Amino acid sequence: MVSSPEFIVQLKARLEQPLPAWEAHKIMAPPSRLPTPNYDEKKKQARVGCVLVFIYPINDVLHVVLTQRPEYDGTHSGQISFPGGKVEEGDVGYVATALREAREEVNIQAEDVTILGQLSDLYIPPSNFLVFPVVGYSAKRPDFIADAREVVDIIELPLAEILNGENITTTSIVANKIFRFDSPTFKFTERIVWGATAMMLAELKYLLEEMA
Repeated sequence: MVSSPEFIVQLKARLEQPLPAWEAHKIMAPPSRLPTPNYDEKKKQARVGCVLVFIYPINDVLHVVLTQRPEYDGTHSGQISFPGGKVEEGDVGYVATALREAREEVNIQAEDVTILGQLSDLYIPPSNFLVFPVVGYSAKRPDFIADAREVVDIIELPLAEILNGENITTTSIVANKIFRFDSPTFKFTERIVWGATAMMLAELKYLLEEMA
């Protein structure tokens, strides 16, 4: 997908319209993410976090950046995600949280980011987080630097790979090193993206297909 000012204007305009939310999320939702009778009540009690869905060109080809978490004794050990984290005291809104976390994790500077809008919020039951994905754009590739504590790898993914239906498959997932289940996943070469990040990518894919 080639970078152009017209595409960015079109994407920004689409993000200002009603979003597909669950209509897109459900395509990549693992079994544990299906809505339950108390789903909305759990969302109200959740901790709040934000991620940055950051789009930028490499040689005029649009990419989005993902990160791989380190292995640790926790819910999202080793998973691939967007840069992001929890809202902290002093953050003035969701955009501020997403930009702060992106700077801390991969050295994206806030002054280089044009905010285009937001994708639908998404509740993550295993960690009890309600996540707000902020979509940002830069006309140039940042000087990425991975935070040694939070990021083991930076993944620069062409947007065209999200649109490639052959990259969607079903994979046997082991969560928390204990629970095994089959889940829809994106598979980019040897990298498996599932769960909340896959659901957010599914909504982005939905919008990009509408715009095609």
